[in-house]
Amino acid sequence: MHAPIVVLSQNVKREQGRKVQLGNIHAAKMIADVIRTCLGPRAMLKMLMDPMGGIVMTNDGNAILREIQVQHPAAKSMIEISRTQDEEVGDGTTSVIILAGEMLSVAEQFLEQQMHPTVIIQAYRMALEDMLEALHDKFSVEVDITNKAELMKIIKSCVGTKFISRW
Repeated sequence: MHAPIVVLSQNVKREQGRKVQLGNIHAAKMIADVIRTCLGPRAMLKMLMDPMGGIVMTNDGNAILREIQVQHPAAKSMIEISRTQDEEVGDGTTSVIILAGEMLSVAEQFLEQQMHPTVIIQAYRMALEDMLEALHDKFSVEVDITNKAELMKIIKSCVGTKFISRW
């Protein structure tokens, strides 16, 4: 069997291994750091220049991610995570980026200790199973869907943090 043929332009350097893994983590964390200050009651506005040269000021993480242009593949993946969250759920775009950034920060420590990425992923999956079990057994509450007052209370608490709650 022959070695695979890789076609790259002359100016591209192919990298692999731990250096690339850590570089990917740093790029993804940079996206998370930009978005982190957009979350919460003390969110800071970001000043962006749109493609037409206009200035946009916003603290909406999703709007910022739509406007910024990145070249790094890991940073592009972070932006794609946000888009997928928006398409599937319609909310939580900023939170999902921050959560992914924090998960990568924790994983970075283990990579620096020479732990294999599959071991780290397996640990995350085990943690997910434990968390889902805890959510189901300890934190979930039965909801009577025929009780309109209870449903309105739940809806108000969900919408209360959004712009629509001002109406």
